[in-house]
Amino acid sequence: MSSDELIFLIVVAARLGIPLLIFRYPLPAILAALVLDAADQTIFQQYTDLDLTGYQGYDKALDVYYLSIAYLSTFRNWRDPFAARVAQLLWYYRLVGVVAFELTQVRALLLIFPNTFEYFFIAYEVVRLAWNPERLTHRRVIGMAAFIWVFVKLPQEWWIHIAQLDFTDFMKEDVLGVTVDTSWGDALGENLWFVGLMVVLAVVVVIGVRWAIRTAPAPDWPASIDVDRHPQSTCVDADPQPVRLWEWDLAEKALFSSLVAIIFAQVIPNTDSTPLQLTFTVSVIVVANAAVSQWLARRGRSWETTARQFGAMVAVNGVIVLVYFTLFRRDDVDENAALFFLLLLSLIVTLYDRYRPLRTARYPEIGAAPAT
Repeated sequence: MSSDELIFLIVVAARLGIPLLIFRYPLPAILAALVLDAADQTIFQQYTDLDLTGYQGYDKALDVYYLSIAYLSTFRNWRDPFAARVAQLLWYYRLVGVVAFELTQVRALLLIFPNTFEYFFIAYEVVRLAWNPERLTHRRVIGMAAFIWVFVKLPQEWWIHIAQLDFTDFMKEDVLGVTVDTSWGDALGENLWFVGLMVVLAVVVVIGVRWAIRTAPAPDWPASIDVDRHPQSTCVDADPQPVRLWEWDLAEKALFSSLVAIIFAQVIPNTDSTPLQLTFTVSVIVVANAAVSQWLARRGRSWETTARQFGAMVAVNGVIVLVYFTLFRRDDVDENAALFFLLLLSLIVTLYDRYRPLRTARYPEIGAAPAT
């Protein structure tokens, strides 16, 4: 294996593995995923000679992947049903917007459907470091989401998707007055006033943080990035509710999985399935998975670990996909894309099924079946 391939595998493995830590260490894990998302192509360009043609599609897919993990972690970690509902609405609002953009390529849709969920998730987890987030009133939860939407995400989405400005190019050309190919050392050396400004801003930020800490309410517990050290704010101690086949959760799982699959199909090369075909296929897989899980549950069987459940779902889904493509004689399917979809759906279904009973136990009004 060449050094280029080793670097590529390490980065991709990190992009796939780090988001799984969000369940236990949500704040540092999602921040690490965010930073790696911003830095991975720069790493490849500076330290490898790899041909990155087509990687941008996988890069977008991996973005959706780590945000999906963040959403599923709310099933396990968020006890407040109101905050969980707000996160749910923000997540699906963005997901629908991304699907609409990928199908139409109208960039304004990403401004209309901003990714408020990600920063709302981060803000909530910042509170949880030392405070019980259930202390947040409904007004404060809505205010936090509205502030992020209007003052953080709308300007960011406009900058990236409407103006299509590059931060590095903007800073060098418009702020520092140098060419794009000028090194940062030379650029800063010619603009010492900017270095001084950054120092002043750093001092202001430190003062602001210290002021916020002094004026904040007394902590509810010692600060920790491990949410399991604060079981009062998670659902881990809830008694999982029995799994039923026909629930609203089944519809949500099918919708969630279908939207993610449609996005992946649009951004990954060599995939030509239509949204309707994907939705039908994914819905069949989700319902089949639910039927198998229900059948096993009635026989008193359950999965001891998430890894075993994931392995079982991969095997079940592999058989379903094989039978489906055999019956419908799809010879134009890209095998790598099909495998990628299979693993993705298996992971989403596994994690959804693993933590959905905890969410239902803590706030059954989300995903509960209607009274009959």
